Amino acid sequence: MTVPCVTASDETIAEAAEALCEGRLVAFPTETVYGLGADATDDEAVARIFEAKGRPHFNPLIVHVSGKPEAETHAIFTPEAEKLAAAFWPGGLTLVLPRRADTPLSLLVSAGLDTVAIRVPAHSVAQRLIAAAGRPLAAPSANASGKVSPTRAEHVVESLGHSPLLAMVLDGGPCAMGLESTVIGFPEGGRPTLLRPGAVARGDIEKVLGAPLAEAAPQSDEAGRSSPGQLASHYAPNAPIRLNVREKEDDEILLGFGPDAPSLGASLNLSVKGDLTEAAANLFAMLRALDDEAEGRRLAVMPVPHEGLGEAINDRLSRAAADRK
Repeated sequence: MTVPCVTASDETIAEAAEALCEGRLVAFPTETVYGLGADATDDEAVARIFEAKGRPHFNPLIVHVSGKPEAETHAIFTPEAEKLAAAFWPGGLTLVLPRRADTPLSLLVSAGLDTVAIRVPAHSVAQRLIAAAGRPLAAPSANASGKVSPTRAEHVVESLGHSPLLAMVLDGGPCAMGLESTVIGFPEGGRPTLLRPGAVARGDIEKVLGAPLAEAAPQSDEAGRSSPGQLASHYAPNAPIRLNVREKEDDEILLGFGPDAPSLGASLNLSVKGDLTEAAANLFAMLRALDDEAEGRRLAVMPVPHEGLGEAINDRLSRAAADRK
């Protein structure tokens, strides 16, 4: 039986909060992508996230909280983290910070590390659900591990709708940003580090810090533990992908970008006007749509400028195109 997918309202949010408090899973919208939520203080509930997604246990989960005061009960903020929280919370920025010794958060959300990935979502449904549940919510993207992230409720149903572990899907409409959050780490004695590009552009973060971000070291599967979304092959459609395509081949279906795409016969265009914000919001939904149409063909993707949100878009595309393991 397919899981119920219901429009987010006071009544359905209250039902979802009750399910979370019972240790069940609930999918809900954020401004970035839809999250698969569980009570972050309940070991068994968090374990159900890994089970439902088929997710490697060494990959940490992001904890969603109501605001910075709540975040401070779970994590220790550095001065740089204080600046970034003030500038970008609520919003699409995740901070990886040292765990407080007395935090009630499950150790599973940290995948055995002494840090926790934490953020304050801006979406009203996410905020209302956190408030109604009265506890922090662990919530990776609500899709099977490694597959394309969901930006609409129907994407969640397609990917996880038959899981007996999922109590319900709250439908809050399409996600405004359409990319996962940017993740920043704060290594002891080092500079703030870009662990995962995402919904907040590098340049905006560096402007607040007044200094460039450090680059994360290349990650193997086991080493890719400090942040969600660092595995080499991730966000993957079923069809193989070829990137930076100027002319598609006969056995390909094209994902375009910019005003020149129609002359190349693009089936879908991330942004006809070449707007990177629009492209980011459309990325996962269009990858899903083309994957459904591929029927044995490859997906060919036109070049996307590697600037601003283009860095995050290209990161997701390169992981989607990586060799499958």
